[in-house]
Amino acid sequence: MAMIIDGHNLTIEKVVEVARRNEPIKIHPEAKQRIEKCRGLLERKIEKREIMYGVNTGIGELSEVVLTQEQVEKYQKYIIYSHAAGYGKALPVDIVRAAMLSRISCHCHGHSGIRLHVTETMKEMLNRGVTPVVCEKGSVGACGDLSPMSQIALAVMGEGEAFFQGERLPAAEALKRAGLQPVVLEARDGLAAINGSNFITGLGALEIYDAHRWIKNSEIAAAMTLEVLNANMKAYDERLHRVRRYPGALECAENIRRITEGSELLTKIGKKKVQDAYSLRSTPQVVGAARDALKWARYMIEIELNNAADNPVFFPDEELVLTGANFQGTPQAFALELLGTAVTTVAVISERRLNRLTNPNLSVGLPAFLTKGAGMFSGMMLSQYTVGALVCENRILSHPAATGSIPAAADQEDFVSMGWTTALKTRQIIDNAQAVVAIEMMAGAQAIDFRAPLKPSKGVQAAYNVIRKYVAHLDEDRPLFDDINKLKEVVESGEILEAVQKAVGELK
Repeated sequence: MAMIIDGHNLTIEKVVEVARRNEPIKIHPEAKQRIEKCRGLLERKIEKREIMYGVNTGIGELSEVVLTQEQVEKYQKYIIYSHAAGYGKALPVDIVRAAMLSRISCHCHGHSGIRLHVTETMKEMLNRGVTPVVCEKGSVGACGDLSPMSQIALAVMGEGEAFFQGERLPAAEALKRAGLQPVVLEARDGLAAINGSNFITGLGALEIYDAHRWIKNSEIAAAMTLEVLNANMKAYDERLHRVRRYPGALECAENIRRITEGSELLTKIGKKKVQDAYSLRSTPQVVGAARDALKWARYMIEIELNNAADNPVFFPDEELVLTGANFQGTPQAFALELLGTAVTTVAVISERRLNRLTNPNLSVGLPAFLTKGAGMFSGMMLSQYTVGALVCENRILSHPAATGSIPAAADQEDFVSMGWTTALKTRQIIDNAQAVVAIEMMAGAQAIDFRAPLKPSKGVQAAYNVIRKYVAHLDEDRPLFDDINKLKEVVESGEILEAVQKAVGELK
């Protein structure tokens, strides 16, 4: 059954369903009425020769140039042509689909002045699997993600390229194979198709989904390390976190308590320290802070998914047109900057726990670098190097792009969000962080082998079983890059998370 889109009901999870799992969509009948009512207002104003930005004027610095009636009919095509100025490799299909869904949701409010036919065509492109080819770079995240959004509009027009059933084709051919007709843009259609920060929003939604799952995986990795290092679990007592009352810390501590419950490793290895190092006892505070940051990022992105971002904005009930800056990507940029910083910080503490697993001075009796033949063998020494390199890269990527405005359009657009750069670098941060956690898990599994015959908890055992499906015990040194890359994919897929949740229940 198709998901109904009305402009008010998108969530992060619904974006994932459409973008990655090809859930079909329908536009709510009331949303269609709003779109058509708004279009009626626009057409009445065009007939009266009223001046409206981007309808019968130029845009940006050229907004004072008034177009003739004949030019109005042709202008929307040229907006798309001139704005399709991106650079780089094609974006993944799921990101483009998420951006398209975000734009459709915006149109459903009936404030954009677009013809329903254009929005319906975008909807059918989603439903039938026609995905425009969009260059990765070129948006400054103000006036919307104009350059990448223009490549979507090109495909709607039957120009440019599109992916269809695994092939990269001319857009006209992809539309034809899908049983769709190209759209001839009319007044306002082009600008209304592109004038929002929908790529920032769409990719941001996917990143929030991925980051939440990654945080849970980081807690599983932490639980493994805590068990094999005989951590003092007083640091995870609910009462401790209740008196400070950060929701994320309470959630993280609860998840780790549930994962580690019943562990022989925590009860039989030997004497515990009065207080562990910060990387072991501060995990709830650090990961919890990331969880709380994630909640705010979700809040901001879901506002954008469910409200109207356009310029100008049409108000049919009041016969009113207002120009402003609702395309500005700064709100989403701030959310994703914080998300990237949060993920980077959790990756840093993961690296510190990994260091304790491999350092014989800190590992509570585990062999140096988790190998039985240290000296002849180096074990997981270099895996910690890899994590160090990834953490260093993430720290650099955490430098904000959202403070990096470079004026555009002859200084008419003299402040821009650079939110698309934020979204792209946050995507890379999350990708690197998946590998960081995968390597900590690989080291945790290796350490569990050295703690035999003591048994880990049910939760950690479930994680261990999945890890050992893909990565064998490191008995003698071997090249580890295949193991690392494969386990990163497994972590990212959610297989380890699902196994642990099957054993201990849904994690928060």
